[in-house]
Amino acid sequence: MTESLARTKPASRMKLARILFPLPLPEPFDYAIPDGMDVQPGSYVRAPLGKIERTGVVWEVKERAPDDERELKPVLDVFPVPPMTEAMRRFVSFAAKYNVAHPGHVLAMVLRARGGLRPSPTQTLYVPTGHRSNRMTDARVKVLDAARETGPTSAAELARVAGVSPGVVKGLVDVGSLEAREIETDLPYPQPTNFGRGDHLTGEQQEAGETLRAAIARGGFQPFLLDGITGSGKTEVYFEAIAEALSKADDAQVLVLLPEIALTQAVLKRFEERFGAPPAPWHSGLSDAERRRTWRETAHGRARIVIGARSALFLPFSNLKLLIIDEEHDTSFKQEDGVTYHARDMGVMRAKLEDAAIILASATPALETMVNAEQGRYQRLKLSARPGAAKLPDIELVDLRTDPPEKGHWLSSKLTHALTETFEAGEQSLLFLNRRGYAPLVICKACGEKLKSPATESWLTEHRYTNRLVCHLTGWSIPKPKACPHCGAKDSLMGVGPGVERVAEEVRQLLPNARVEIFSSDTATSGEETRGIVDRMAAGETDVLVGTQIVAKGHNFPNLTLVGIVDADSSMKGGDLRAGERTFQLLSQVAGRAGRAERPGRALVQTYATENPAMIALAAGDRDGFLQIERDVRAELGLPPFGRMAALIMSAPSAEMIQEAGKLAGAAAPNGEGITVYGPAPAPIAILRGRHRIRFLVTSARDVDLSAYMAAWLTAMKLPSAVRVSADIDPYSFL
Repeated sequence: MTESLARTKPASRMKLARILFPLPLPEPFDYAIPDGMDVQPGSYVRAPLGKIERTGVVWEVKERAPDDERELKPVLDVFPVPPMTEAMRRFVSFAAKYNVAHPGHVLAMVLRARGGLRPSPTQTLYVPTGHRSNRMTDARVKVLDAARETGPTSAAELARVAGVSPGVVKGLVDVGSLEAREIETDLPYPQPTNFGRGDHLTGEQQEAGETLRAAIARGGFQPFLLDGITGSGKTEVYFEAIAEALSKADDAQVLVLLPEIALTQAVLKRFEERFGAPPAPWHSGLSDAERRRTWRETAHGRARIVIGARSALFLPFSNLKLLIIDEEHDTSFKQEDGVTYHARDMGVMRAKLEDAAIILASATPALETMVNAEQGRYQRLKLSARPGAAKLPDIELVDLRTDPPEKGHWLSSKLTHALTETFEAGEQSLLFLNRRGYAPLVICKACGEKLKSPATESWLTEHRYTNRLVCHLTGWSIPKPKACPHCGAKDSLMGVGPGVERVAEEVRQLLPNARVEIFSSDTATSGEETRGIVDRMAAGETDVLVGTQIVAKGHNFPNLTLVGIVDADSSMKGGDLRAGERTFQLLSQVAGRAGRAERPGRALVQTYATENPAMIALAAGDRDGFLQIERDVRAELGLPPFGRMAALIMSAPSAEMIQEAGKLAGAAAPNGEGITVYGPAPAPIAILRGRHRIRFLVTSARDVDLSAYMAAWLTAMKLPSAVRVSADIDPYSFL
């Protein structure tokens, strides 16, 4: 494509820049490079697009053909940032093609903190010069005393501390007693200094660490699976790889991806203790200024270690040498909104394009990862024991058919007895239920109406502590009505089923003297709140922690000896091909929180399905046996990782429109050898935010380019503008 500027000749006709903008555009635009402007492939630039100046990235610099008579708009400005590397540009292009997205949409993920394109903002701070005016007043003396105590300080802060007006500060500047200094707001991150070998490693840990160090020293793309049971010290092992990577070059960079912000916060201190400096963070909980700082320092190569959530994969590293994906099995690495992608799979490709090593770490690796290791694509390093006296917890299934809870309760007699016993022994317990709030369903006792979010087939969850009904899908909420909105009956609304609030209430009735705390995204809405909950549990200030899946994410509580899983069957429901695998992974991770120090641990798993293969394997500690069953089933059906899968999701304002759109889309599906298209069928959540939804499911053989097929299908569709359609390669959600 070209951007023309009528009657304006470029300053130079020798070269042109092809600029990609972070917009839904199919390819870069051509621009003239003015004489004397240093424009390189990867340069971050400003250029006119239509009537608006926009930020983009130079995807290519080309010699201009002698017969090229186009009148091109010029590049306006080049940002003072190192150009995006060729490896990063190739990664953006790959991610767009693989995930059937516009390259500009992927680039928009790279440019999420555009303030980092400019140098750090500055602020004016004041310091004493040592000069004392002959016209000193009590107010001026107070300001100078405050300046000496606080160090470089803003005028407003100096005035506040001294208890005077800002005019007093200005007067001291005028007479030369205070000096103004321009200080950068975004300071560089401290540099890591400790690259030596870790202390107190077990023989297994040391052997795995030395293997990783040797691989990093050789250089190049090398993928590893670090397969270690919960509590086996996987973090200490990949610290060895980080130390080796940083020691090889002063500008070498390392990226560590974690599935949850909560885990990011918890592990930062361990990094600082090991390497002498905190890593640069990147996740959605940061302020704009913090994100700007991390982005700039990463682009300039000064952020040596970056730790963050899945979107950190799209930071513009200048010399990435090692990528680590901790808890690689976790479904949080799948991005469902906007550009759909799986950070684990994209991370492997980024490491390959960067010619860097990558470590996938987990106690319960995804089946896809295990198959890659078995087939020799990844080198597998195994940790089979916990350090010291710590042992894996004993896991026992509690059959709710023979040991049901009392009416109106959710904890079996076996679990309540274990809770009481643990509390009396001065030890800690953790109860896991992956449902937020007090009750997951609110129903009217008079008419049977199930309360839903407006224009959505999503039940409202009761949150008793805030007295609100909340839709966890859309975020919509209202105060709990006093009467049924459907029939008008007063005091008829009843919460059905347990959430973590209801379980915590039951524990407080059972153990009135116990300190009970809830750990979920409702109670841990910020990094500070998360740290507070984790620190109180680690310090023994909490007796019973009741939490959702956030509790399974790598926390280490030395005095935790009992884990109770309230409802092990909830994640088995629905048509998800990975339901069994996810259930086994999640419950294994939760159970693995117990007995991580000297005291032995145990886990009680409440279930109605004791004969389910996932439950049998969990109780027996037979992870590999369970994976073999999963492997056999998927191989027989040609499902991932032995086949490929994609989804096409469509939505429209009305049921009639989406039905007609489904017919048009189905008719436009290309014929493809080895490809099967199922649907359209109503999505399990058939109405979302007022839009009616349908899905197609596409399966193919492993060697089929399913991304190309889906791209061709989208191109062939001719649909009304009110219809929205998106492709999801390797879907993880089937809602």
